[in-house]
Amino acid sequence: MAPHDLQRIISSGLLSFPITDFDAEGNFNPRSYAARLEWLAPYGASALFAAGGTGEFFSLAGSEYGEVIRTAVETCRGKVPIIAGAGGPTRQAIACAQEAERLGAHGILLLPHYLTEASPEGVAAHVEAVCKSVKFGVIVYNRAVCRLTPPLLARLAERCPNLVGFKDGIGDIELMVSIRQALGDRFAYLGGLPTAEVYAAAYKALGVPVYSSAVFNFVPRTALAFYRAIAEDDRATQSRLLDDFFLPYLAIRNRKPGYAVSIVKAGATLVGHPGGPVRPPLTDLAPDEVAQLGVLIRKLGPQ
Repeated sequence: MAPHDLQRIISSGLLSFPITDFDAEGNFNPRSYAARLEWLAPYGASALFAAGGTGEFFSLAGSEYGEVIRTAVETCRGKVPIIAGAGGPTRQAIACAQEAERLGAHGILLLPHYLTEASPEGVAAHVEAVCKSVKFGVIVYNRAVCRLTPPLLARLAERCPNLVGFKDGIGDIELMVSIRQALGDRFAYLGGLPTAEVYAAAYKALGVPVYSSAVFNFVPRTALAFYRAIAEDDRATQSRLLDDFFLPYLAIRNRKPGYAVSIVKAGATLVGHPGGPVRPPLTDLAPDEVAQLGVLIRKLGPQ
């Protein structure tokens, strides 16, 4: 897939990050993962991110990464595009990007490098090195230690034709407006804050109508209904789902760091599509929290 084709695909519709399936011992479970993708693909997401943040990219071993991407590409071929997560230090991110390209992914979401703080110029050099290591499209994820400014993004846009997407996980409205005004239609823009539905209406007003949904993993019909409500400015549906599901869901998710992933895995188990435990350093939800999540899911009806 050419970079401009990836940009077109991610410019509309709902995106999602499937969880990565582990068995009881915490090992990657390709059969369960393939079954998950086969279940989710027909719901109509514009693209799925394999080994993304919700997919615990940060806990995968190098040898597992290729197996996850291969399983996703082979399972979803002809059904839905697969965008691979890639990240970590520059050479690791390059290795991931090149492996994803070799395996037939349609592009990468470049996740932040971890731990080490760096100057904005250094982060831009990191992004440029990854972009230049592959031919397919790259989406950069502005989050945590990756915080790119409009001038740096403009420079990257000039130097890296295959940098076609910008995903915001920071939530700095002034920065997002500045980037959108400075870069115009050069990028496809994605909302990427955790539980993006809560911010979706505000981001649409900024010119960022597309976002990725984690709850698509276990309540896909509700996720799509909310996306349609955003697209159609259906405030009544937005308000109902925020009150009945998303805000109580956030109250559980916000109890511990890392629960943004753990709660999604718990939800998948509750609807009959278990993906196994999260890996350390993340922790699974407590039994009473799982029960509370179950009540919220049941109120939504069949998915």
